[in-house]
Amino acid sequence: MTVVPLTAVPLAAVPLTDRGLLLGDGLFETLLAVDGAVRHVEAHLDRMAAGCAVLGLPAPDRDRARALVADAPGAAGLAVGRAAVRLTLTAGSGGRGLDRPDAPVLELFAACAPAPPAGAPAEAVVASVRRNEGSPASRLKTLAYLDNVLARAQARAAGADEALMLNNRGHLACASAGNLFWLDGGVLATPALDCGVLAGLARGRVMAAAAGLGVEVREVRAGIEALATASAVFLTNSLTGVRPLASLDGRALGRDPRVAELAARAG
Repeated sequence: MTVVPLTAVPLAAVPLTDRGLLLGDGLFETLLAVDGAVRHVEAHLDRMAAGCAVLGLPAPDRDRARALVADAPGAAGLAVGRAAVRLTLTAGSGGRGLDRPDAPVLELFAACAPAPPAGAPAEAVVASVRRNEGSPASRLKTLAYLDNVLARAQARAAGADEALMLNNRGHLACASAGNLFWLDGGVLATPALDCGVLAGLARGRVMAAAAGLGVEVREVRAGIEALATASAVFLTNSLTGVRPLASLDGRALGRDPRVAELAARAG
C-alpha cells in the first residue's frame, strides 16, 4: 500500500508517540476512486470536520486534504479501475497519558489500495461483539475500530463475508463495515443513529433514493427478529455501494428487485 503523507516523508516518520497509534485518537474516511477520480470528496471532508468537532480536534486543512486524496490513486499506481482511498487524521503527539497538548499538531495522510467489487452478494453471521450505543465513538469513524475487527474475524471464522452487530440493548446496529437496511412490505427500514450507528454517506444516498421511489423510510430500533419477515436485506458503504445479503447465520434471505433499483439511483 502506497502512503501519501501530509509532508513528503515515508510513513515511518510518523512518530511512535503519535496519539492515533497509541490511543486511537483520530478519525478516518474511506473514499472510492474510479479511474483516478475520487467520489464524494466534499461530503467525506464534511463528515471528518464534524467528527473533529465532537472529539475536540481542529478540522484538517481542506485544501491539503483534497490534494492528498486526489494524488493517492496515481501515487499508488491505481489510476485505472476501482481504488479505495483512506484519509487518516490523528491528534499528533504530545500530552502525558490521556491528556492532549493544548494545541494539537495533527497528522494527516492518505493511502490507496485496490477496492473490493461493488454490489457482490454477501453471507453474514450475527457477531457476539456488541456495539456500544452510549459511546460517541459508535457514531464516528474513529481510529479505534477493534470491535469491528473482532466482529469481522468472527464472520471469517464462520466462513462468512460479513458480521451484523447488535448493540448492548439487543437492537440491530450495523455490519462490521457498513450500514444495514431491510425491506419489509412497502417500508425500507434501517437502524436509528442512536443505536450506535455511523451516519454513512451511502446510507444517506440510499434513503434519498428510496424517497424518490416513493418507498417509506423508517429509522428504527429493532431486534434481529425484524429481519425474519424482510423481503430483502442489504448493506451499504462507500466502497461496495449496495450489497445484498444472501444469507444470515446460514438461513437464505429473500431477493427484491427494488434493491437493484435503489443501488442504481444511489450511485
